[in-house]
Amino acid sequence: MQKKIKNQDLKKIRINLLKNILIAAYSAGASSAHLGGALSMIDIINIIFSKFINLNPNNIKDIDRDYFILSKGHACLAYYAILAEKGFFDKKLLKQFEKNGSALLGHPVLNKDFGIDFSTGSLGMGVSIAVGLAIGLKRKKSKNHVYAVLGDGECNEGSVWESFMSASNFKLDNLTIIIDHNKFQQTGSNIEILNTLSLNKKMNAFGFQTIEINGHDLLELELALKKNNSNKPKCIIANTTKGKYLSFAENNNKFHHAILTKSLYDQAINEIGDVE
Repeated sequence: MQKKIKNQDLKKIRINLLKNILIAAYSAGASSAHLGGALSMIDIINIIFSKFINLNPNNIKDIDRDYFILSKGHACLAYYAILAEKGFFDKKLLKQFEKNGSALLGHPVLNKDFGIDFSTGSLGMGVSIAVGLAIGLKRKKSKNHVYAVLGDGECNEGSVWESFMSASNFKLDNLTIIIDHNKFQQTGSNIEILNTLSLNKKMNAFGFQTIEINGHDLLELELALKKNNSNKPKCIIANTTKGKYLSFAENNNKFHHAILTKSLYDQAINEIGDVE
């Protein structure tokens, strides 16, 4: 775990992340950005990178360290926002999001210099990588940890459940899965498309230490990430709001993948000034 960061500092980081996301999304222009899913996981990625993961520009090329995998790769705006905030690359590069020749594409692409360990985007694959990493660290007798963020819609993929079974079978207590449970996916609500019913009961049945929380409550997130009273892999079901912190985007699935216009960008910048 990293040095102590006060809750008020985490809220300042949240504002900075929102600004970073908006700058990148607006700069993309006619290239639409996955804004809704990035905003729903903003507090999750804030707390992981600010208080837990042993990952920084100085050790990114080391093997024996912590790892982060964004399995829901389309939400890369939140990932890029925190990597810029933590000094992996200059914030000015956020304005190159989805531009020709940019390293910041619509899904994460392996780039150690930018802090990105794996290319993700094909849903259901990131969690498989996370399980393999956790097994490798176990065999090396490493004390380091693997964190992976999945989407709830992503849990429709069969490969996710194969990975969950493997994680439980190998008793990967060095693996934490966070499910961003915003209750929407690309073309509609989870209930309409493929209802996963109770993720909590499912994850318990699959052999995980399962904790369900408010995914925008920084204290709840911190306590859930700290909690470890078993030799099981951990799953945090983080109940979130798609498009969180922007009135026009909250629970509006249009912003799963939409263009951020100048008027909406200006409105968003005004709104985040009041975010606590």
